[in-house]
Amino acid sequence: MDLGEGSGRLGSLPTTTSRTMSSSSSAFFSANQSPFFSPRSSTCQLSESARFDVQCDSTNLSADPSSSSSGIPDPECLANVGFAVSDESLMPAACVSSDFPKFDHSSCTYGHLHDNCFSGIIEKHRRHIRSHDMMFSPVPISLSSYQQSSYDVYIGLHGRKPSFLRFTNWLRAELEVQGMSCFVSDRARFRNSRKHGRIERAMDASSFGVLILTKKSFRNPYTIEELRFFSSKKNLVPIYFDLNMGDCLVRDIVEKRGELWEKHGGELWISYGGLEKEWKEAVNGLVRADAWKLEALEGCWRDCILRAVTYLAMRLGRRSVVDRLTKWREKVDKEEFPFPRNENFIGRKKELSELEFILFGDISGESERDYFELKARSKRKHLTIGWSKSRSLEERRRECNWENGSRKGKEPVIWKESEKEIEMQSTERQRYQRPRSSGRNSRRKRPAKFIYGKGIACVTGDSGIGKTELLLEFAYRYHQRYKMVLWIGGESRYIRQNYLNLWSFLDVDVRVENGIDKRRMKSFEEQEEAAISRVRKELMRNIPFLVVIDNLESEKDWWDQKFVMDLLPRFGGETHILISTRLPRVMNLEPLKLSYLSGVEAMSLMQGSVKDYPIAEIDVLRVIEEKVGRLTLGLAIVGAILSELPINPSRLLDTINRLPSRDFSWSGREAHSLRKNIFLLQLFEVCFSIFDHADGPRSLATRMVQVSGWFAPAAIPVSLLALAAHKIPEKHKGTRFWRKLLRSLTCGFSSCYSKRFESEASSMLLRFNLARSSTKEDYIHFNEVIRMYARRRGVTGVSHAMVQAVVSHASLSHHSEHIWAVCFLLFGFGNDPTVVELRVSELLYIVKEVILPLAIRTFMVFSRCSAALELLRLCTDALEAADQAFVTPVEKWLDKSLCWGPIRTNAQLNPCLWQELALTRATVLETRAKLMLRGGQFDIGDDLIRKAIFIRNSIGGEDHPDTVSARETLSKLTRLLANVQAHTSP
Repeated sequence: MDLGEGSGRLGSLPTTTSRTMSSSSSAFFSANQSPFFSPRSSTCQLSESARFDVQCDSTNLSADPSSSSSGIPDPECLANVGFAVSDESLMPAACVSSDFPKFDHSSCTYGHLHDNCFSGIIEKHRRHIRSHDMMFSPVPISLSSYQQSSYDVYIGLHGRKPSFLRFTNWLRAELEVQGMSCFVSDRARFRNSRKHGRIERAMDASSFGVLILTKKSFRNPYTIEELRFFSSKKNLVPIYFDLNMGDCLVRDIVEKRGELWEKHGGELWISYGGLEKEWKEAVNGLVRADAWKLEALEGCWRDCILRAVTYLAMRLGRRSVVDRLTKWREKVDKEEFPFPRNENFIGRKKELSELEFILFGDISGESERDYFELKARSKRKHLTIGWSKSRSLEERRRECNWENGSRKGKEPVIWKESEKEIEMQSTERQRYQRPRSSGRNSRRKRPAKFIYGKGIACVTGDSGIGKTELLLEFAYRYHQRYKMVLWIGGESRYIRQNYLNLWSFLDVDVRVENGIDKRRMKSFEEQEEAAISRVRKELMRNIPFLVVIDNLESEKDWWDQKFVMDLLPRFGGETHILISTRLPRVMNLEPLKLSYLSGVEAMSLMQGSVKDYPIAEIDVLRVIEEKVGRLTLGLAIVGAILSELPINPSRLLDTINRLPSRDFSWSGREAHSLRKNIFLLQLFEVCFSIFDHADGPRSLATRMVQVSGWFAPAAIPVSLLALAAHKIPEKHKGTRFWRKLLRSLTCGFSSCYSKRFESEASSMLLRFNLARSSTKEDYIHFNEVIRMYARRRGVTGVSHAMVQAVVSHASLSHHSEHIWAVCFLLFGFGNDPTVVELRVSELLYIVKEVILPLAIRTFMVFSRCSAALELLRLCTDALEAADQAFVTPVEKWLDKSLCWGPIRTNAQLNPCLWQELALTRATVLETRAKLMLRGGQFDIGDDLIRKAIFIRNSIGGEDHPDTVSARETLSKLTRLLANVQAHTSP
């Protein structure tokens, strides 16, 4: 597609575009190769050959081949691009296309504007500048019918550093999402004068000129021209990339003042043959645009882009955009991170640097000084690269880039993804077959161990070693490089729901579609895939997100055994994916195995606030470190005990050793992971003893830990946790009676007392590192190891107490994951046994108040059809089992009663409860039938609704409103089923 055709396609769109328009639907053009503006012409007529030339120069800032759905250049056209790169093969500037260009080294290099092929154009342009004196007065322009008449924003840039292009892509995509049309150009890469004329007209037709300035921009003639042009129109919006606004002073640049300009400063106009007066006028024009103050420094990309979009929306009169961004930022400030940042984070510099390099393919800031070793696989031979402080960063980058190098620079890479493997295949190998040779090099090449710069990283390690802490520290450290950090719990039963919960941040609709009146009705599987694809599509734009999947339990989803990879956006885009897991390998990726803390770091963590232990006590701490398995969780608990109590390490070790041993003869996968570290479990028991010593034998803090294991693996409200802890039955009935009596006498003060006790108990858990605080107010979170131990500890009645607390006080909109945990305990999904048995009255209440609303919300709001239907099916089975118990003959002593006569069933003993049970079962059957109707399962829905009608007709009669409503549903199902049979019959 040539530039003119692209303009025509976009010109037909309205000026105010849709907020959710895709990245491929904007006027996003590249300026690929030419040193200067051509003289402005009043008309723009192109021949077919000229249009083909324009097409061949169109490329994208993005490195993601899938970021655009249209406008991808033909590979043969890309091969003719006359742009050369001398040292790096980074992508050129922007356009509607998304493919890498195939660079041609036969043309002149980019860095020599004065030599060979550019010298004639340079001289011609100098004469043009001097004759016209660079006056950008508005002139009437006759635009062709296929060009867009105006743009909201012109974005000018110069540079090809990956981070710079990533920032520019993000800015452009964010403007487009908010409905502002953009024209993006790096004019230094154009060689065709006709294209320069079109870019000039786009500059004239833009409401604002956003210029992204770097330290190298001031030696670029096009940036200087753009500065003067937009300054004269008083619509200049400068963005300082890796610069401070105060650095860009004419005197400092010319006189090379400061560390920045010592290398990049001087009389920069000489480098391109410009005039000193014009250059100084352009740079001084930045002072008049100081009201914007947009500085994209290393740690404030997000803030800079959102401020720029907000300011531009205000100046363009888009008040709705400003309000929407304000609400979004308020939501993100409260809900972006699940946990507050750990201010006492220790070590892991090597791992953080390696994660940065794996995700970005580059390192910056403090990470450049950190030492780490990376092992990569070369095309020709195995290569191990050791990076140390003594070697320069450029040396490191060149050696890493050499791995994917070829005889014509770095080749574009195509990613092939499947359920079983992710492999990297070069496009060059598809066109060029090397001669076969014998020996080691003739063997089939295996995928690289580490995939650098493709936006996915996996961290693996034992439970409690600090995986979540590492991911959290990385997210806080680099969150400004992303629009948002999206944190997802990776537990197999909850990961799909957690993924769909992202809709509120991405502003997408994942509700089930109403396809009853359409010619083709989607199946349940298709509706679920459509909802997931909407979320995935938002993550595949040029807007960067960081998706963190914490504690991934399995590569497959628990519900349908589909691969988790199907949920994720395709790798290599702007969105990055960071995974923590206990699995040895995930999706054929080589994970970053998290090692233990060093001895110095572990000692610092255990000592806590006490730093002056004698040598003997230090030796004891080393013994404790080894006994606790060097796990970060155990070290933190030891440090908390030593800091909170007047106890030394020797006495602590003696206390743990004298603790009576509990029965750890458990079975199962969870039990195996717990038995590996008995000393850590004894350390938990020491904490429980401390709590009981402080608050009595039934400490609220201890009971809160015990009940936490039955909640979902998510943050738990302290009030809900304390309520469940209070419902744990006591061993001695007498004590329970006196406590109830005392509670009744002090009922007026119970509320404030309970809140105080809840606060003190949660504070104690946080201080001893048995729980961690959440960014949600009055929520806490427990480590998976502690939750597993709490479940295995085997206290009677704990699970039932959790069910009672959640059912009575949980909110469906705020605590849906804990309500699902209740369902797992009640109904025994899959091969799991039923943990909690309920009385019939309790079951009826839960079905009507909890199960039915949860199933309908899961189906309608999140399109999780299979999960909702399975929940209702198990609920039906439970109600049928209860109904069967009601019609079972009662004990014989009742039959012998002289007063009551020959009563034989529970239904006869309690007819009202039996009728309520039957009607509830009918309601569940009718709900299932209506949901089956939405997925085209008419035959199953017909059978279910007939059962519901029979029950209601038997109890309420034919004229009851519920019976009439059920018959209407049956009529609709019968009609649709007949239509299906008519179309499918031969």
